[in-house]
Parts: sequence; structure tokens; C-alpha cells
Amino acid sequence: AQDGAVLPILHLNGYKIANPAVLARIPEEELGALMEGYGYEPYFVSGDDPSRVHQTMAATLDRAVARIHDIQKTARTRGSVERPRWPMIVLRTPKGWTGPKEVDGKPVEGTFRSHQVPFAEVRTNPGHLELLDAWMRSYRPEELFDERGAVVPSITDLAPRGERRMSANPNANGGILLRGLSLPDFRQYGVEVTQPGAGSTEPTRVLGTFRRDVTAGNDRTFRLFGPDETASNRLGAVFEVTDRAFMGTLEPFDDHLAPDGRVMEVLSEHLCQGWLEGYLLTGRHGIFNCYEAFIHIIDSMLNQHAKWLKVTRALPWRRPIASLTYLLSSHVWRQDHNGFSHQDPGFIDHVVNKKAEVVRVYLPPDANCLLSVADHCLRSRDYVNVIVVGKQPSPDWLPIQDAVLHCARGVGIWDWASNDTDGDPDVVMACSGDVPTLETLAAVDLIRRHLPDLKVRVVNVVDLMRLQPEGEHPHGLPHPEFNALFTRDKPVIFAYHGYPWLIHRLAYRRANHANFHVRGYKEEGTTTTPFDMVMLNDLDRFHLVMDVIDRVPGLGQRAARVRQLMEDRRLQARAYTRAYGEDEPAIRDWAWPS
Repeated sequence: AQDGAVLPILHLNGYKIANPAVLARIPEEELGALMEGYGYEPYFVSGDDPSRVHQTMAATLDRAVARIHDIQKTARTRGSVERPRWPMIVLRTPKGWTGPKEVDGKPVEGTFRSHQVPFAEVRTNPGHLELLDAWMRSYRPEELFDERGAVVPSITDLAPRGERRMSANPNANGGILLRGLSLPDFRQYGVEVTQPGAGSTEPTRVLGTFRRDVTAGNDRTFRLFGPDETASNRLGAVFEVTDRAFMGTLEPFDDHLAPDGRVMEVLSEHLCQGWLEGYLLTGRHGIFNCYEAFIHIIDSMLNQHAKWLKVTRALPWRRPIASLTYLLSSHVWRQDHNGFSHQDPGFIDHVVNKKAEVVRVYLPPDANCLLSVADHCLRSRDYVNVIVVGKQPSPDWLPIQDAVLHCARGVGIWDWASNDTDGDPDVVMACSGDVPTLETLAAVDLIRRHLPDLKVRVVNVVDLMRLQPEGEHPHGLPHPEFNALFTRDKPVIFAYHGYPWLIHRLAYRRANHANFHVRGYKEEGTTTTPFDMVMLNDLDRFHLVMDVIDRVPGLGQRAARVRQLMEDRRLQARAYTRAYGEDEPAIRDWAWPS
């Protein structure tokens, strides 16, 4: 009753580039049944006589629009929530319609040969030039242009005016209609942190309560989209204020389904992406939540939206729209029952290929940082934002006020985890992502116990693009700031959420890049325990300590026994998981020392 409508037109001209279109080759009765099965009332328009087809098409459009108005009137005056059978049009015309009938003795109009350029040798082939001349003259240009070459008034008068122009229509330039969301103070949803890592929460569940109230406060302009993973990704609090949109038959045992639901769920990432793009382009706001590994399904759609954003930034009449924000959870490091097929953090790499002024990537280390990042993304315009965070219980590191400052910086030293009080560390332990942060801090704890004289600096990265120089990305750190954090000449052990070479790519122009040693996902995985997953990829705390010993000058021989102990602890941890199917309590229950 509150929704707009779309009139789909399926134009069947018979062919693709070189092959017939499947739907064009099935009988009309079968095609009609297919469209009816999709829930439509199909209207057919067919022919090859332009004047007749134009008249028929105009009349059919009138019928279809009248039917749409009838459906809307019934819903809005009688409160009907039954699923209507919306009209759609199947238009059949020849491919290359009104073009050359034949070229070089081969049929063109109505065949695949009319795709793109029907003849390409007009400069060297007089016969082709003659065909081109006849083709162009068939449109009677003398009736369309005056003696100065200008379009005659009878044609220009047909063009829409004012807001009916495509570029001026608010529904096609959604930034005109866009209004900022009414957002609650995200700080009120923060987790209390009295000491770093003393407690743990499910970050996305915390975010879910914030999203619930965002939905409630913006019931006409905000929706959540996802391929049937809202509950799985711990965002189910939204169902306290709305339902999943569903127009089909409802059963008594269905869970949170309703025709007016504001959560758009269907097991098709393509459809979710298309829905969200349309919602944003018409002046509204939304978020796409998805399993990390399966967001790749819409890679090419993301490409086109990012390209569109890049181009529209140069068009002064095109108003900014709400950013397209992906919330990726159920990520690579926590797949205790889904396994190898669900382990792929490469969407970040794909997004980073787009124009720097368009893309943003965030890896919040805990729930409070996630709240801060999410609020920022909801307020942003004309970006593609990617947020990657786990749904499983993980340590709470920062109080909400510290999380806000840390996220505003995008990268920073965690003084409470560092002991380089003189500002001259022996090694920098960097981390980006929730699980890498956990393993890094556990490694630092081991270093403090076994190598207490080693000066360690912990640097956490929330905004991945801060690693690039400022000339490469608007969020990039100037070289002096980067050097102040990561030093100019000390080893940097970097634990990263995704594929490790991305960190090298982002930081390769930095003075200290040669000393960067990155651990991340290297395509090793299975259905196993959380700690076994990081061990399979050499991202575990014990291996990080070994990396420190191997790369801090002069430490290798002095710390040989510590290195051997770390090797033994890895073997012990692996044996435990094989024997008991779970991680050792000392590993599973580790907490930052008080």
C-alpha cells in the first residue's frame, strides 16, 4: 500500500552477440506461463511494422499503467495485503530493427549479424558506404532537421520539461530526496570495558540493537538487506520492531514474516545488491549484511556501482546519495562447522581496486569500535563502505570513548599493550581485524613473560586505507605520521585478517616496507577449531612470537629456547584439538593480564 511500482519490459529481439536468446525460441504460451509463474500478468506486443508496433505499444502501456493504478487503489483504500499479479510487457521486435536487410548477401536485420556494427568497411568499400547512406536516409532526416542542422520544433517539443526530464526527476536523482537518518547516540549501546579484554561480547549482536533502533526511527527510509543471514549474523534484534518482507502465503509457524516488513531477505546476493542499489538511488538508506565468503557473488555488480559513483562525482547536477555499506560477518577465521568453502576474505582486495575516493574498508577489533564505524558509515555519502567483523564472542578491548577516538584516527598505538616507554621499540606488533588483534595481544603477553626486556609497540589498524600514502588515498597517512607509528627501520610483525599481500601492496611505498612481515590467510582451512584455523595459516600467537625472534636483530640465538618452546606449544595445541575436537582451555580462555 505504501510502495511504488515498476513496469518491467522484457524486450526479446531474438539474439545475443552470436547466439539466439533462449526465451525468444520458446512458444509464446510457454513464455507466458513462465512469466505468470514469476507472479506477473504478461502483455505481449509483437511485430516488425514500426508504425503499428508503436501504436500497439502505446495502448499496451496505457493498459499496464491503468492496471497498476487499480492495484494500488485497492491496496490503499481497502487495506488489502494480498500479493497482486503485477503487469509486465513482453516486446518482440527484430534485432537490428529498421537497419540494413542484407549485407554482402547475408541477412542482417532480424539476425545476430545486426549486433553492434552491421558493416565496418564503409571507408574502403563503396558498396558498404552506399548501404550506410541508404540506411541513414531511410529515417528521412529532412523531416527531423532544419537547414542549419538543428532539430525541428515538432521534435524538440516532445522532450519532457522540468522534473519530468530524466536527470531532473527526483526519483532518478535520489540525492534530491535524500534526508539524513534520525540516528540514536551509538555510544549508549556501548559495552562497558573496565579493563582491556576482561569481558567478551558478540560484536554483531551489540550492533543489532543499534540497528534495531535505527530501523524503528526511520521506518520509511531505512532497510536491512541480506541473503537469509540476518539472524545467523546475530542481527536479529531488528525483528523486535519489524519483520522480513514477504508477500507469499504465510504459515502459523513462520518467523517474523509480513507484507510490510523492512528486512529484505532472499537467498540471492544478486537480488539483494540490486534492491539496495535501487533503494539508495531513490534517496533512501540501507545496509547489506552477508557472509564474508559469499559476497564475492556480486563482485561485478559492485564494480559497476563503484564506477557509477566515480563518474557522478564529476556531475554537478547529480546529488550525493547514501553510501553502499557492506557488513561482512561469519568470516574466514570463525567457520567451526561450515569449513573451507566459507573461507575467503578476498572481497577486500577486490574493493581496494576501485577508485580511492570511492572505497573505504574498516576492520573494527571489538564491539565498541564496530558501533563507531557503523555510525560513521550510515552518515557517509557516495562511498562504498566495507565493514568486516566476527559474530562469535570476542574480547572487548576499548571503552566506548576510547573506541570513538581510535576509529576517528583509523590507526593508533595501544599504549596499554605496549612497553616502549622511551619511544624506541625493538619491534612493532601491528594488527588489523578482530582475530588478528586477539592473536597479536596474546603473543605480546607471551613476549612479556618470556622476553621481558624486549620493547614492543602494539599498533592497531581499523581503517585499512590509512596504510596508503596520502597521495594515493584521501585517508592515507602522511609519511612522517606513518614513520612515527611503524618506525623507519624496526621489524614490523603485521597480523592481518585477509590475504597478506594486500598489506604489502598498500604499504610498499613506505620507508620501512622492507621490514614488514605480514601474516594472514593463505588459503589453508577446513572444518576445525578457531585456534587450529589460525595455526594452519601461521597467524597464531606462538608463530607470531617466533616471527619476532626471527626478525629482531640479535634475538635469534639469545631466545633460542623460547623459540623452541613456542614450537612445542604449537604441537601441543594441535595434538589437543585432534584428541578432543576443541581448543585447549588455556588458549580458548586466555585474557589480557590485569
